[in-house]
Amino acid sequence: MAVLLAGLVRAFVFQTFFIPSSSMVPTLGVYDRIVVQKAFFSWHDVREGEIVVFGHPPLDHCPGPQEGDLVKRVIALPGQTIYSSGNSIYVNGRLLAEPYLPHDDPLGLPIASSQHPYRVPPGEFYMLGDNRAISCDSRYWGPITGSSMVGKLVLVWWHDNRPDFRRF
Repeated sequence: MAVLLAGLVRAFVFQTFFIPSSSMVPTLGVYDRIVVQKAFFSWHDVREGEIVVFGHPPLDHCPGPQEGDLVKRVIALPGQTIYSSGNSIYVNGRLLAEPYLPHDDPLGLPIASSQHPYRVPPGEFYMLGDNRAISCDSRYWGPITGSSMVGKLVLVWWHDNRPDFRRF
């Protein structure tokens, strides 16, 4: 009975994930363990700045495994425009406040220009890793569909090789 209950909780309520790369540093470290909320999760309710888990994008040609789920931060929602200038990101013409990043964090590959901003298609989301210089994200494989989202990050329970409970 306990195994059945655990399986149902994992399938429909919460699921744990392991962070295999440094693409979300400094927010999430390599080997961190996280809990993702699946119950009562709808991609229609996702907000800018939330960290979500989603299925591997079909257009991903970055190095590394081409299967499994990814963890990134939602930067722009369906219908919003996005562009970068230097290391700053603008959503709908406004500077995106990113207090979770170091002040000198390089963006790496630019997104679009202010003269030609990118409009996120309906039902899709623009995702970036917090470690912008090395993250393979929507700058490389485009936006992801809302239906590919598995759930949103609610808890880090393992960080720096020890228990460390941080709610999101």
